[in-house]
Amino acid sequence: MQQITETDQNFICDIQAPCFQMLTEEEVMLVRSSRTQLLFRKGDTLTKQGAFASYVLFIIKGIARQYLEGEGNKSYNLRIIRPGEFVGLSSAFSSPTYNYSSLALTDCQAFLVEKSAIEKVAKQNGAFSFSIIKRYCEQNNNVFESLSSVLYKQMNGRLADVLLYLEGIKAEYPEIFQLLSRKEIADFAGISTESAVKLLKTFEKENIIALKEKDIFINQPEKLEMISRNG
Repeated sequence: MQQITETDQNFICDIQAPCFQMLTEEEVMLVRSSRTQLLFRKGDTLTKQGAFASYVLFIIKGIARQYLEGEGNKSYNLRIIRPGEFVGLSSAFSSPTYNYSSLALTDCQAFLVEKSAIEKVAKQNGAFSFSIIKRYCEQNNNVFESLSSVLYKQMNGRLADVLLYLEGIKAEYPEIFQLLSRKEIADFAGISTESAVKLLKTFEKENIIALKEKDIFINQPEKLEMISRNG
């Protein structure tokens, strides 16, 4: 992790995200004065589950993996965090600690904004509040869909859901499958690494997917969707 100052070539001088365009000049100055710009290297931890949260992250560049930590080496991946998204937003309004961990899959640039500034702006700017509430609800819906898959579907249905989800990201980030280990893919589905590897081989034999080293290519998305529906 490295702080980026105004003299650095990678410094981004303004906040271009749509939600910040709703702020008044005074509110923009408040956010600017309370932010720090950081570069997280691939593999760096952005947030740690259970750690005290004094700031909210806003991702400018790069992608990260959001996950829940369990006992031992167990974890469950919730989603891929992309540019334009907040990380740790709930800490500004409810829990004083982060309720999940997140890890950089690529080099990531982010604004760290003091949560007190986010709280103040949200209280006085209805349009900004609506924007972040809408975004937060969309993320919650995705989490509920993911948990529903884990609770009610068999392993092949869960893995089909994960492959379709990641395939939707691949158009923007072609290397997405290569950035994830087989264990991390398995952790999206809530299954063991061994089961994920076996199911991937089965899908490959049926020509539903093609495996090339770490990369995965979807040959028949309609069959994956059928497997997902049948669960």
